[in-house]
Amino acid sequence: MSDRRLLLVGLGNPGARYAGNRHNIGFMAVDAIARAQGAGPWKGRFQAECVEAKIGDERALLMKPQTYMNDSGAAVGAAAKFFKIPPKDIVVFHDELDLAPAKLRMKMGGGDAGHNGLRSISAHMGGTYRRARMGIGHPGDKALVHHYVLSDFAKSEADWVKALCEACAALAPWLAKGDDGRFQNDVALTMQKAGFADVKQAGQPAG
Repeated sequence: MSDRRLLLVGLGNPGARYAGNRHNIGFMAVDAIARAQGAGPWKGRFQAECVEAKIGDERALLMKPQTYMNDSGAAVGAAAKFFKIPPKDIVVFHDELDLAPAKLRMKMGGGDAGHNGLRSISAHMGGTYRRARMGIGHPGDKALVHHYVLSDFAKSEADWVKALCEACAALAPWLAKGDDGRFQNDVALTMQKAGFADVKQAGQPAG
């Protein structure tokens, strides 16, 4: 095992009130990774809940910032500075309005597309980190976005949310290897095999 350390960050808001929100799917993903690795318990550190895990052949720090979404960068920046983790070894799991539900796309760097968590991280350490964009769909009207992301997933969405988070957990060793393309492709294949290749957005008519 090398001296390299990954930082896998899930974005969300702390507390039971927000736990089931669409905005918290990043928290759900890193929770699934921690469970898959038998990691625990989570401990307070860097204004975040953190736990160490081994992902593939690499050490990783899993993190859920507890600062609320708008100041997620404080925790990420502090951990990256302490462990001297470069942006290329940081993967941020977050909700993505511009992707259909149950889809995942990897992205290296770029803008924040209005996502306050990404905006905060980029403000603290620049934007060249890796993003695991987890599709939640768009409510169709910009005025509805705030309510939509801070609402819980519908019961009808529970199966694909669980499947997507578990796929991220099972395939995380590809992230550790730096092979984001393989990770993205294998997540898509896993979701397809599970019957979630074309998920209809909650509240929208089929067809």
